[in-house]
Amino acid sequence: MKTEIVWVDREDMDDGMLRRAGEILREGGLVAFPTETVYGLGADALNEEAAGKIYAAKGRPSDNPLIIHIADWEALEGVVREVPEVAVRLSEAFWPGPLTMIFHKRDCVPYGTTGGLDTVAVRMPSDEIARELIRQGGGYVAAPSANRSGRPSPTAAQHVYEDMEGRIPLILDGGEVEIGLESTIVDLTEGCPVVLRPGFISLEMLKGVIGEVKMDQGLLRSDDVARPKAPGMKYRHYAPRAELKIVEGTQEGVVSYINKKVQEDSDTGIICTEETRAFYPAGHVKCIGSRKDVRSIAHHLFGILREFDEDGVSRIYSESFDSPGLGQAIMNRLLKAAGHQKILVKEKDTQEEM
Repeated sequence: MKTEIVWVDREDMDDGMLRRAGEILREGGLVAFPTETVYGLGADALNEEAAGKIYAAKGRPSDNPLIIHIADWEALEGVVREVPEVAVRLSEAFWPGPLTMIFHKRDCVPYGTTGGLDTVAVRMPSDEIARELIRQGGGYVAAPSANRSGRPSPTAAQHVYEDMEGRIPLILDGGEVEIGLESTIVDLTEGCPVVLRPGFISLEMLKGVIGEVKMDQGLLRSDDVARPKAPGMKYRHYAPRAELKIVEGTQEGVVSYINKKVQEDSDTGIICTEETRAFYPAGHVKCIGSRKDVRSIAHHLFGILREFDEDGVSRIYSESFDSPGLGQAIMNRLLKAAGHQKILVKEKDTQEEM
């Protein structure tokens, strides 16, 4: 199969191209497209065979649920049994945007889309290309990130091409995405809302709209037993080819530890910030952004992980970026990319593997 990349200008969208992409979806095919979070790999969400093609193209485990993307509020009732008041309030605050909500599904939603669950994850992206494609494709598009399973999520069309060449017919190129991290996922099916995946919409932002919200306790640990209710809960994700470890501790201790590792092997990758870049004289150093602008760190994370693949480094050490709000989402992705490998630097010359 030949994979075609087509540029789509948000200021002057090609209706004919979007109709063509929508026709591919309606006929059971796959199309990759930009959203404000990452690029998605879309299929007709109500067509079980089409959803199966997503799993095949990505090499994705079949019990890992897909998110249904809609373009209009009215479409929600077509795939969920009930829309609770809390969902209305959240949608008024954050839709269209990077928020996914989990509901009890209607029978029309196949288990092939939900990973065998009786619940369904739904979101309404804000990206104009995504929403027009959804309308052209029939109104319900299942779309995980458009990367091979386990790889860093794609934030540019070229990333999609690297992973999906020969696997899908069409990639809609809308340039680099705005945010760079997948949507926040909130489960609304079991009483108190629970965040299953942190994202741009933080726990504090959610609480500001609906009050009590809990954070799933398994977010920052590896769990090989639990059945995933949301994408990415169970499986290792976002991983570069080289082994990645996260180093935590004081700035002086972290810098000292990483520099010692570079002395042992100069073919080592380093993820740092603008504030610490000058402290690393050797190694493959990549500045991810500034701690004063955590959005810059989120925006560059997946792209930098892919750059290390191009560099062919033997291992990677990353500074920790744990902080309230978006920092929780960044660390969630980094921990999964590292297989939850952390090094705690207690003092300048002592450390503990975690």
